[in-house]
Formats: sequence, C-alpha cells, structure tokens
Amino acid sequence: MSEFDTKEYLSKLNKYWNASNYLSAGQLYLLDNPLLKRGLRKEDVKRKIVGHWGTIPGQTFVYTHLNRIINKYDLNMFYISGPGHGGNAIVSHVYLEGSYSEIYPNISLDERGMKNLFKQFSFPGGISSHVAPETPGSINEGGELGYSLAHGFGAVFDNPDLIATVVVGDGEAETGTLATSWQSNKFLNPKFDGAVLPILHLNGYKISNPTILSRISEEELVSYFKGMGWDPIIVAGDEAEVMHKEMAKALDKCIEKIKKIQIDARENDKVSRPMWPMVILRTPKGWTGPKWVDGNEIEGTFRAHQVPIDMSGDDHLELLEQWLRSYHPEELFDDEGKLLSELQELAPKGNRRMGANPHTNGGKLLKDLILPDPKLYKVDVEPGVTQKQDMIELGKYIRDVFRLNAHNKNFRIFGPDETMSNRLKHTFETEKRSWMADMKDNDEFLAHNGRVMDSMLSENMCQGWLEGYLLTGRHGFFSTYEAFSRVIDSMTSQHAKWLKVTKELAWRKEISSLNYILTSHCW
Repeated sequence: MSEFDTKEYLSKLNKYWNASNYLSAGQLYLLDNPLLKRGLRKEDVKRKIVGHWGTIPGQTFVYTHLNRIINKYDLNMFYISGPGHGGNAIVSHVYLEGSYSEIYPNISLDERGMKNLFKQFSFPGGISSHVAPETPGSINEGGELGYSLAHGFGAVFDNPDLIATVVVGDGEAETGTLATSWQSNKFLNPKFDGAVLPILHLNGYKISNPTILSRISEEELVSYFKGMGWDPIIVAGDEAEVMHKEMAKALDKCIEKIKKIQIDARENDKVSRPMWPMVILRTPKGWTGPKWVDGNEIEGTFRAHQVPIDMSGDDHLELLEQWLRSYHPEELFDDEGKLLSELQELAPKGNRRMGANPHTNGGKLLKDLILPDPKLYKVDVEPGVTQKQDMIELGKYIRDVFRLNAHNKNFRIFGPDETMSNRLKHTFETEKRSWMADMKDNDEFLAHNGRVMDSMLSENMCQGWLEGYLLTGRHGFFSTYEAFSRVIDSMTSQHAKWLKVTKELAWRKEISSLNYILTSHCW
C-alpha cells in the first residue's frame, strides 16, 4: 500500500475537501468574518446572493481526488468543468493550491486574502459566478453548457503526455454537442495523442427538473456508455469516508488502464481502438449543504441548484452559520487564515497543479506555423481561357503547410465531411483523415494517425475540437458550407467572449486565431 492509499491520507483528503467546500460556500455568501472567529452578523453577508451551489461539492470532490492521482502517478493533467456555472468550486481549489494568489497577489493565502476572495465572487467589480478566463487552469467559457468534452479531446490531440479530465454535468449531458461528444473516442490515437478521462457527475437534477441519465436503470446507463466505446466505473453514495475510498480505487483503475492502453500502443504497436475508461459519479445535489430550509428539502433535490439558503431576511442567519461551521474551518486553517501545512502537502507542486498547467494558458506553448510563400501558388489568368478553382489552389497551399510543420505536429484542419466537397483534395497528398474505428479496403484517405478532422458529420464537434486545439497552443481552421456554419453560431460567440476577456488579462498569453473558410455561399 502506498502513502496515497492509507486511512490517514484519506482522512486528510476529506479535510482538504471540506476546506474547498467551505471556501466555495464562503464565496457565495460572505463579505466579512471569513474564518468565523465571531458569530455571524447581517453585515457579514452579501445583500444579493448570486451563484450556484448544487454542482459544487461534487466538483470539489473530484478536484480533490485528481490532486491525489496527480501526485501518486506524477501526471500531466488539467481539469475541465462542464457544469461551469459552479465557478466557485474551481476558484476554491486553485486558491488552495496557490496558483490563484500567484496571479492575483491581493487574494493572498491568509485571512485578508480569504476575505477578498469571498467578497469578489459574483460581486460588482469582482469576478463572475461561472468558470471564466480569469480562472487559472480553465480553457472553457462556463457560460454555456455542452462544449467541455469536445474541448478536452481537442486539447489532447497531438499532446501524448496530457490527460484532460472532463467533469460532465448530467444536465449538460442532455445538450446536443455533449451527447455527440462521446463519439470522439473514435478519433483518439493512443500512440500519438493524450487521453481524456470523462467523469459524468450524476447529481440528479437540472434547475428545476430531474435529469434523464439519473432516472434510468444502472443497466441501461452502463449499456449506453459501453455502446459508445467507454468502460464505465460507477462510484455512488453520500457517506464521505466510503466515497473517498471508492473514488480513490476508481481513479487508480482509470489511470492504470490509460497507461496500459498507451504502453500497448507506443511500445507494442497496438493501435486498435481501445475501450477508454470513464467514471460515473453519483452524489446528492448540494451534498454537505443544508438539508432542509423552511420545511423544504434542499440537499439531494433541485432546490440545491442555485442558492440553498435565501438571505433576504434575518431569519436564516443562524442556519447559514450552522452550515458554514459544519466544515470546521478552525480545523482546516490556522489563526492567520492559512491552510494547515499538513493539508497544503496534498496539493501538487509547480506546473503539476491543475491551475498552473501550461496547456491551460496555451499561448505559452504556441509555436509559429511555418508557412510557404503564397506567391508560389499564384495563378496567371487569361480571361476566357484559364479554368482554375480557388479552393483547389488553396488545397496545394494547405498540403504544404502540413509538410512544413510535420515535425511540430501543431496543425490540423476541421470540417464536417467536406474536405473533398470543398475542393481541398490536394491536402490528402500529405495528410490523411483521422479514424480509429473499423476500416475497409475501399475507404479513402483514412488513417489512425491522420490529422484531417473531417470524418464526423457534426459542425459542433469540429468547432469544439478546434477550440480545444487552439486554446492549448496550436493552429487550425474550420472549413464548411456557409449555410451550415450557423449551426455553431453560439459556440463562436462563446469563444469570442473568451478572447475578449483574455485581452484584458496580462497573464493570459495570446493564442492562434480561430479561422473559418466558408464555401457554397448563400448570402
């Protein structure tokens, strides 16, 4: 048994989880008195509580356990929050690991910094309530659901040592883009790409409705994911001690299976499509939060989704204080507000911290594309005689971009089964289509290590993959018919929103532009 599997270690892990939950609840509610050194007063609480609680404890639980496996296996891993509306969960963890204070010195690792951390959350002049560019370690805009898994795959293409752990909310899982994203495993090559570890978080509810995947039998749920090429491990319950043990076992199995798949591909040349592992985590919505408020059940119901205790009057002050004290902050932080040293040791160090992983600030890793001279592709036109097509000529240029950058492996093109119909046929003189499913002798241009991403008929997947690829420091473009480009209009808006905010953050390095080639014009 290693040090990471002892009862003592898991007990410390539980305290670390409590610390992240305390910080998350504090961000939601408090303006002052961050360590509860005195009784809670009305002036300590924000007048307007804006944010989410229901998804928080599950996400903090996952992040805590990812820290454990990063340390145990020395992993290059980062976290994508599918339920990005729970921004306080991730902010709490990047604060605990120290990466937040390195970027924002005013949010220091002490009582004063904790007070600033709490006040700024979802507050005028502060930070948004969802995962955003301001959050270290984030690559996805949390304002719209559905893109997390596609971003994860885009991030690990051509990044063989990287693992993107993607937490997928069970409400988010009902969106079209996310539901399609499970098929991305047919394009992941274990020899040349990294790995994606999906964790489906079943907490049972959306804003006010149950979720579909939480209300089907376990047999049907497992069959669904096995049918899409995944090997699911279920971790379910609400008792912390038992859940820590089960989650640790599950993640160990996942990492060991990922490593075996990659060794088989890289050392034994077995590159057939594997059954990649995933976790189905079933916990109560709003776990560890208030169980009942004003006669209404909160924990484990849809009522935990946003603000579990309304603070518009004075009558809930005692209830809020009881909840916050249930995490025993006096056992987690010292008198100065610093996390106890024995708990600080649980966080990974340096760039192994998920908030400091260089891939989440892709501009740091960006290499310029080597581009051919456009003059070499000039067409001399004789009116009424020359018959040429611009896209065919462009295909020759793209072919040579692939050739010139083959050693860097930092360029891919994306399109929903339209590379040939868009007349980019010369591209296939250099590159093949990515494909890990079965192949037949009469297929054309398919290969396990292809880097033309056009073999899935989904604009949403092409957009999501490309965004993930660009956000982690690479280059590419999206080619599609103009009429179909509007399918991903909102995805483009979210990416533009991300870019707009990053322009205001000096620590965010510039990434490559998002480029479209629109063909078959309709306007």
